[in-house]
Amino acid sequence: MERWVGRVALVTGASSGIGSAVSKSLVAAGMKVYGCARNLEKLEELGTEIGSGAGACAGSFVALQCDVTEEDDVKRMFRTIKDADKGVDVCVNNAGLSHAAPLLSGSTEQWRNMLEVNVIGLSICTREAVQSMRNRKVDDGHVINICSMSGHRVIKSSNVHFYAATKHAVKALTEGVRNELRDMKSHIRISEISPGIVETEFAVRMSGEKAAQRMYSSIECLQASDIADAVVYSLAAPAHVQIHDILMRPVESAN
Repeated sequence: MERWVGRVALVTGASSGIGSAVSKSLVAAGMKVYGCARNLEKLEELGTEIGSGAGACAGSFVALQCDVTEEDDVKRMFRTIKDADKGVDVCVNNAGLSHAAPLLSGSTEQWRNMLEVNVIGLSICTREAVQSMRNRKVDDGHVINICSMSGHRVIKSSNVHFYAATKHAVKALTEGVRNELRDMKSHIRISEISPGIVETEFAVRMSGEKAAQRMYSSIECLQASDIADAVVYSLAAPAHVQIHDILMRPVESAN
């Protein structure tokens, strides 16, 4: 990770869970991390936590309020980073959510929200990040999409079928961006990380506290720090090596 020391990373959905863990790991590796989310208060709490635990050689954390479903918000965020630090070198597209919205009875509003966050927001951030890199002739930048095992298979639970469709889209988008970068003769890399069940607030928000705890207590789940380790592994690979996808699941997982 030595070549990333002092360089700039953007982490979306940084206020909790995987995004929070990734932010901590990148700061520990010496990067200047801009963490964005809608909840500025939680981001600022994270910044205080990171600052109090940062060593002398660690990087820094800056909280930015942003709703990735609002293109103007995203563009404003990238302008803020440009004004302060010229632009981003790494973009971790972590913002994502799921609603319990089956295909045959789900709410159109909830479907649209999943598409806007998981697919459109991710695509806007990717476009803006790559343009930031190319405008500055940064040829070793890196985009990392936090995907899901749901992007690789469809389980029987109807509540996650639309969510799975959005994550299959992320898998296709990752490969599409890789091809477009290759056509540009660019050495900017793109990776995706596809975890199974991670014990975070994700399931609580989708299904409620009781249902989430039943699931989380049924097996030994992945932890947010496990996903952060995978992000660091992808970034640390030699510049000529592209870690395209990392599939992760709990050892005890049935799916």
